[in-house]
Amino acid sequence: MRELSLHILDLAENAVTAGARLVAITVEESAAADRLTIRVADDGPGLPEEKLRRLEDPFVTTRTTRRVGLGLSLLAAAARRAGGGVEVRSAPGAGTEVTAVFRLGHIDRAPIGDVAATIAALIAGYPAVDFVYRHRIEEREIALDTRELRTAAEGVDPADPALAEGIARWLREELERLARGGKEGCDAQDDR
Repeated sequence: MRELSLHILDLAENAVTAGARLVAITVEESAAADRLTIRVADDGPGLPEEKLRRLEDPFVTTRTTRRVGLGLSLLAAAARRAGGGVEVRSAPGAGTEVTAVFRLGHIDRAPIGDVAATIAALIAGYPAVDFVYRHRIEEREIALDTRELRTAAEGVDPADPALAEGIARWLREELERLARGGKEGCDAQDDR
């Protein structure tokens, strides 16, 4: 996968396929720490210890539709290439959390890609699942929670392509503003 947003899509889809009803996606960028962190956590059934130990093996998968699972091994390889790594926490009945860390300025770090389109596609593709997306650059943050969206857009079909386009457009604008350092329009938060 050439873009990190595709890894996010893969992790989120795996969570939904496993039975998650809530998927939290967090992207944190820090030039000061030279770090990019991507975290995907879910409330799914979790993984037994024997699967957890062998997750980077492409021939170990929880899927029943195919016998290989390359997603996590490819993400781990991409993170290692960029001076980072991947950590997976999971337990039966306790969900799964995948955290990938990259050196932000590493020459071999894959581009982030179109995260806005990824989030919009997940929301449209899985209308019965809740998604929480947070993107943080230094101390500034934007957030989108489909539970709040569902309340605000009562009566709107979450699978409506026009809604997905609107979400993607709004997220792109907010991400651009966030990258420029502007707080106007963002859910800016302060660590103090």
